[in-house]
Amino acid sequence: MQRIELATVLLLGLASFAVCYDYATVLQNSLLFYEAQRSGKLPSDQKVTWRKDSALNDKGDNGEDLTGGYYDAGDFVKFGFQMAFTATVLSWGLLDHEAGYSNAGALEDGRKALKWATDYFIKAHTSEFEFYGQVGDGIADHNYWGRPEDMTMDRPAFKITESAPGSDLAAETAAALAAASLVFKTVDSSYSATLLQHAIQLFNFANTYRGKFSDSIVNVRCCYNSSNYNDELVWGAAWLYRATEDNQYLNVIEQEYPTVQYWIGFDWDQKTSGADVLLAQLTGDSSYSTKTKNYCDNIINNQQRTPKGLIFISEWGSLRESANAMFICLKAAELGISTDSYRTEAKTQIDYMLGDSGRSYIVGYGTNPPTHPHHRSSSCPDAPATCDWTQYSTTDPNPHVLFGALVGGPGANDDYEDVRSDYQHNEVACDYNAAFQGILAMFVELGYSS
Repeated sequence: MQRIELATVLLLGLASFAVCYDYATVLQNSLLFYEAQRSGKLPSDQKVTWRKDSALNDKGDNGEDLTGGYYDAGDFVKFGFQMAFTATVLSWGLLDHEAGYSNAGALEDGRKALKWATDYFIKAHTSEFEFYGQVGDGIADHNYWGRPEDMTMDRPAFKITESAPGSDLAAETAAALAAASLVFKTVDSSYSATLLQHAIQLFNFANTYRGKFSDSIVNVRCCYNSSNYNDELVWGAAWLYRATEDNQYLNVIEQEYPTVQYWIGFDWDQKTSGADVLLAQLTGDSSYSTKTKNYCDNIINNQQRTPKGLIFISEWGSLRESANAMFICLKAAELGISTDSYRTEAKTQIDYMLGDSGRSYIVGYGTNPPTHPHHRSSSCPDAPATCDWTQYSTTDPNPHVLFGALVGGPGANDDYEDVRSDYQHNEVACDYNAAFQGILAMFVELGYSS
C-alpha cells in the first residue's frame, strides 16, 4: 500500500513539472513567419516591420507583373512548386479547422497569409497554358547574403508552356487554388470564383500537356527536383472534386491512381498519402481509409525514431517531415481511424518540437529556441548597416527574431547545433511551417494543452 501511495505522489510531483505549451501563440507566431517571407510591396498592416518592400521589378518575359508571393526559405527565390504545396496545406487547415484559427485569434491573418500566395499565382497564370513557376536564379541568389530589399542581381522568370510542360507544378497550383476557393467561398464569393476558374484551367493544362516541371524549368535543379507528376494529378483532381463535385475528376483519379508511387513522407514532392486521406474523407471509400491506416500505423510503429522519440524520416527537414506525417494521421483520426492513438502520437511529436526534447525548435518561442537560423533577412541588422557574408559568419544571434519559424531540426541522434552555416538542420522554409501550423489549429480546436 505504501509503495502505491509513494508512486502516486511521485507521479503527481512529476506532473506538476510538466511544461505547458501555448499552441495558440505558436500558431499566431507561425503567421508572423509567413509575413517575414513576403516578397513585393508590403501592406500597411504588416506586423513584421523590419521587412520592407523588395523585388518590385519581378517580371515575366513580356513584362508581366510577377511581384508578390513568398521567398522560399532562407533565400530569395520564389519557387512556385513549393509555394503551391504550402498554400494547399494552409488552405486545408483553414478550411477544415476554421474554429481552431478563430479560437486562436488567427483566422483573419491566416486568410491573409493564404491570399498572399494565391494573388501571386493568379498573376503568374498569364494565359491558359502558360504559368510562371519560378522567379530568381537559384545559383545567383545563393551566392548572395544580404537583405532582399538590397538585391541587385538579375531575377529571371521561368515558365511552363504547352511545349515545356510541368504537370506536377500546374496540378499542385490547381490544388492550391481549388482549396483556397473553398476557404474564401463564404468570405469573398467573387474572389473564390476567380480562384476556381484558374484552378480548373491549370488542372486541364497539367492533364493535357504531360511532363515534369523540373525538366522544363531546369534552373530549379539547383535546389529541388521533382520525382514525378502522377501523384500531383491525383492530388489536384481530388481537390478539384472537393471544390466542384464534378465526377470528371474522379475519373482522372481512377485512371492515374495505379501509376502513383508510395513514399514514406508527405511533402512538396510526395502527395499520395495526402490524397488518400482526402479521398477517404470525400468518397467514404474504404480502400483509401485502409491505405491511410496502413500508412500511419507504419509511420508510428515502424519508422526510425531518435533516442528522444522524434519520428525520423529525413536528415533534411526532420521536423517538417514528422509534422507533415502527423498532419495526415490527424486527418485520419477525424475519420475515426485510431483516433486516440494518432492524436496522442501527434501531440508527442509536436511537443518534442516545442520543448519536450529539452529545447524549442521554433524561433522566438520556448526554452533555448534557435537564435541563428539560416535566414538572410533576419540575420541582417537594420539598414544602412552593411549585411554580407561577414554577417553570415558572425557568431552573434540574428538581429531580428524570426518569430514562429520551424527550423529543419535535429539529426537521427537528436544532434543539433544552432549555427547559421548548418542549412540542412537550421534553415527555415515556407513548406516547413504549413502542416505544423495546421496541427496547431487542430490542437486549439480540440482544446489541447500540454
